[in-house]
Amino acid sequence: MNTNLGRIVFAVATLMLALPVTSLTRATAQSAFMVNRNLYSETANAGTDITAAMTTARREHKRIILDFGANWCGDCQVLDYYYRQSPNAELLAKHFIVVHIDTGHVDHNVDVAKKYHVPIAHGIPSLAVIDAHGNLLYAEHEKEFEHTSVEAVTAFLNRWKA
Repeated sequence: MNTNLGRIVFAVATLMLALPVTSLTRATAQSAFMVNRNLYSETANAGTDITAAMTTARREHKRIILDFGANWCGDCQVLDYYYRQSPNAELLAKHFIVVHIDTGHVDHNVDVAKKYHVPIAHGIPSLAVIDAHGNLLYAEHEKEFEHTSVEAVTAFLNRWKA
């Protein structure tokens, strides 16, 4: 009896783990949801990455999205998934450079978040938009921008494109 109970518990647990991915896959067939375990580099120098992005942004007449998050963060992974959906992928390619900035467990790159007035202690992902010269155009505040859908991300990108 314990063996059968163990099999049932295993089957139910397996099904429950598969449901969110299955639901997300059905929601859109545009691309598969895949976790990018290296989305936020834990060893990158955020200041250097932002400086390089500004150089490219000036040359290409784009704005920069500073995406503060962490590889362990499910919402950060979902936001990346929304970035890869149409029309967001096209909007990003045409109008933005995205710099992924690792926050660790809200203990990494805290100085960079403060510089751009992004309150990462309130939760991640948190975003800022800067122009090609590093001027802050937008800093996300708690509950201000919810990354809840492809459409919400599209509206955000349309609002802040150059």
